[in-house]
Amino acid sequence: MNSLKLIEALSNAYGACGFEDQVVEIAEKYAHDENLGSVRHDCNLNVYIDSDKNTGKKPVVMVDAHSDECSFIVQAIKPNGTLRFLPLGGWSAYSVPAHKVKVQTYDGKWVSGIVASTPVHFLSAEQKNACPTFNDMVIDIGATSKEEVEKVFNVHIGAPVVPDVTFEYNEETDVMLGKAFDNRLGCAAVLDTMKELKGENLDVDVVGVLSSQEEIGERGAFVTRDVVKPDIAICFEGCPADDTFTPDYFIQTAMKKGPMLRHFDKSMVTNPRFQRFALELGRELGIPVQESVRSGGGTNGGPIHLSNGGVPVIVIGVPVRYIHSHHGFACVADYNNSVKLAVEIIKHLNDEQISKF
Repeated sequence: MNSLKLIEALSNAYGACGFEDQVVEIAEKYAHDENLGSVRHDCNLNVYIDSDKNTGKKPVVMVDAHSDECSFIVQAIKPNGTLRFLPLGGWSAYSVPAHKVKVQTYDGKWVSGIVASTPVHFLSAEQKNACPTFNDMVIDIGATSKEEVEKVFNVHIGAPVVPDVTFEYNEETDVMLGKAFDNRLGCAAVLDTMKELKGENLDVDVVGVLSSQEEIGERGAFVTRDVVKPDIAICFEGCPADDTFTPDYFIQTAMKKGPMLRHFDKSMVTNPRFQRFALELGRELGIPVQESVRSGGGTNGGPIHLSNGGVPVIVIGVPVRYIHSHHGFACVADYNNSVKLAVEIIKHLNDEQISKF
């Protein structure tokens, strides 16, 4: 399976926070098919891939991405057959209404729904200019009663809900359109990085990780960091592009300008020595890189850099337009350069170099 097909499969997969089963299945199959090493997952659906070349005697590099997506969960079923729901992850209420979703049934099937709110015909002038809240919205699956939802559709409270979007690729522009690029692009990048390093004789041991439940507080990474006990880590992310609504001087994450390396966000001050090493190596090798300083946001780098007595961590972000909504745009070249940068960084790491960070 080539990178584009892998990204397509991962993007189309349904993986609400805590329900990442389809992503786990795809990742484990890919790891087995490509002989990436031993692979397993835990009860929280975190995936671990240990390279066959690992010795247990070298510094451990953790290559991480989160497998969940911004999603929803059914909270209650109304008497009229519509579903009250809660957001899983950082949704803006502006971007949610009128989109199609998939709701999982009790027996694991999926039914189509629409995120609905009061139709414009029944809104006052004041209401028409106001953004609906999540309390104003419901998911409609075409039922007419609570009994029909439960008995016919077999949908119950606690059911996961994901955006209903199908991956597309425009070969002329090298641009992908799909859902969950935050962070299925990162998941693909972990797998492709492991694949590219498969034949290398490295001075480090490499463990690839797909962590669950990042969008609701980096929960999976709190587990994976303690299992892997890394000496150093690279976190892949699908990061918010700012090139369509930001003044030119302030654009720090543009599509088609290469991976973005973040100096600061709400979860981490990036290790400046490791950050500089990565940026300078990218420029030396002709890999386009961008830099950003963010007032918000957070990544798995937050919990990972505070583990194992302190861990130098960088975040390699693939720019994605409109993350935390149903649809996103991303460029394949940015993805490829993100993988290339991670591979080169890992090839240049050894015990002496890590000690300088």
